[in-house]
Amino acid sequence: MHPGQLSVTAQTVTSLIAEQFPQWRHLPVAGVRSQGTVNAIFRIGDELTARLPLQAGDVAAIRRDLSAEAAAGRELASRTRFATPEPVALGEPGCGYPLPWSVQTWVPGVIATENDPGGSAAFARDLALFIGDVRAIDTGGRTFGGRGRGGELRGHDDWVRHCLDRSEALFDVPRLRALWARLRELPRGDAPDVMNHGDLIPGNVLVAGGRLAGVLDVGGLGPADPALDLVGAWHLLDAGPRQVLRAALGCDDATWERGRAWAFQQAIGAGWYYVDSNPAMSLMGRRTMARILAA
Repeated sequence: MHPGQLSVTAQTVTSLIAEQFPQWRHLPVAGVRSQGTVNAIFRIGDELTARLPLQAGDVAAIRRDLSAEAAAGRELASRTRFATPEPVALGEPGCGYPLPWSVQTWVPGVIATENDPGGSAAFARDLALFIGDVRAIDTGGRTFGGRGRGGELRGHDDWVRHCLDRSEALFDVPRLRALWARLRELPRGDAPDVMNHGDLIPGNVLVAGGRLAGVLDVGGLGPADPALDLVGAWHLLDAGPRQVLRAALGCDDATWERGRAWAFQQAIGAGWYYVDSNPAMSLMGRRTMARILAA
């Protein structure tokens, strides 16, 4: 999916575990088919999962990122009504793998890409409960750190233009340029930053029995625009359930539209970037953009 991406095998993970965490060496290791774009995922026995970064980088910086991810997992644990992965251990380079890596608890369920909950009002209410629970976590005086989505929409102009230039084969680009020109001007208003999951896409959302079972990839937890987690309304829900979620959260027009803008910013990148390397992610971007345009 990325230039210079690392190759990680179950045998490598088995060797890393035997060397660094011998208490788990008797547990079977199996690769997990994932639509994620950052980590290779392996299940360790029934209750654990290993996450190994796919892109090479500075070891110290990656260790800091994994430590921050673990801190986010601890902060979110048991703060919502839904299961989320909790940090267990941090591994070090070894056995031919050059980077730090992490071990988390396994969260059961099927990702929303494979068990589509888009037409379910009950799932929409569940998602609203999760978003509300995350928003209720105290920011402790923290504000948006300026990295990624969640600050000012205009700060993403260069990225959106770059994506639009590469999306002629996928979208009605002149129409999207006009829409972004309007969305980028949406005012943030005076609402303070609140806690957000930050990446409510189908591959990070687990479903069981048509209901929300859990949420993965919690490392992005942090303060941001209150509209940021509303991307889930567009990535995950059809029009009727989307309105159920909006009513449950009591969204005003301004916040709702900013949520649509953040979903636009994410979807326009996923559509073209992963068209060959991760078709499911590309399809997500295209479906989300279709929902945004239909609204």
